[in-house]
Amino acid sequence: MFDTLPVGFYFVAGATALILVLAANTAFNGFPVLGSILAQDRYLPRQLHTRGDRLAFSNGIVFLAGGAILFVVAFQAQVTQLIQLYVVGVFISFTLSQTGMVRHWNRLLATERAADERRRMRRSQAINAFGLLMTASVLIVVLATKFLLGAWIAIVAMASLCLLMTAIRRHYDRVAAELVPRPSDTVLPSRNHAIVLVSTMHLPTLRALAYARATRPDILEAVTVNVDEATTRRLVGEWERMELPVRLKVVESPYREITKPVLDYVKRVRSDNPRNVVTVFIPEYVVGHWWEQVLHNQSALRLKTRLLYEPGVMVTSVPWQLNSSAGLADRAESAPGAVRRGFDSDRP
Repeated sequence: MFDTLPVGFYFVAGATALILVLAANTAFNGFPVLGSILAQDRYLPRQLHTRGDRLAFSNGIVFLAGGAILFVVAFQAQVTQLIQLYVVGVFISFTLSQTGMVRHWNRLLATERAADERRRMRRSQAINAFGLLMTASVLIVVLATKFLLGAWIAIVAMASLCLLMTAIRRHYDRVAAELVPRPSDTVLPSRNHAIVLVSTMHLPTLRALAYARATRPDILEAVTVNVDEATTRRLVGEWERMELPVRLKVVESPYREITKPVLDYVKRVRSDNPRNVVTVFIPEYVVGHWWEQVLHNQSALRLKTRLLYEPGVMVTSVPWQLNSSAGLADRAESAPGAVRRGFDSDRP
């Protein structure tokens, strides 16, 4: 085609690349803002409403980039297949925007009485109505000719997204209605029954006991699960030798479990005094490496996860910083919000 005009090939390729760059830039400029507005109206997750360090809607940008990657991988970067989705999406957007502008002018005309302003609005309305007619005509043609070639995917995706947004809004509305305070919710609990979970006698246990005592609960007791007779006897002996002012209760575990016996004991305490609140203090290691997290805190994590579902039970983690976690304090400059606070890791 460009045998006699080689420069034409480069012109068409350059123009096409420019159009695609502008289209991508428009999407990455427009969707994060639109997502923020929809999130503010509770039609999308609230995370899309927050800005990042650069004052851009980072979550929306990341979400759009992830979706684009999925489409490229799913269609193996075949432009002839992806263009069907693009064309349908573009002309549906154009048609909806022109429809919205026609309705906008109708609302203004209903209240405007000045003749000059009404003529200007009528002219603008006519332009938008003509645009609506053109974009709707192209959309109908595209749907009729490209529906089976991939345009149906865009239609199904849009319908699914609308249903998902409606479900998200219903969820937020249901949660908001559920969280409306009632007069009875301001009544204080009768007593605070504090339980400190103990696995062995070490510094994290002593810190948890000290913190629990500092909160001055009405009832305070330490609880350990007997999964090994020798270990439990040694713990009880150390407890008595240290003469700690807190009673240590041993909960039997015939199947050598930890989570279920603690849950059963907490439930029993709650059922005996339903108006009391139970506070469970769990010593927890703060580690500096991911593999250390795998080696520690698994029992604490399982307990916290299960206890969170128990009504009237408060879970308090009492951290103990291991030496490996000391370096994490130096990473504060790279934490979210560091750029806004004046810390830029790229600067020397």
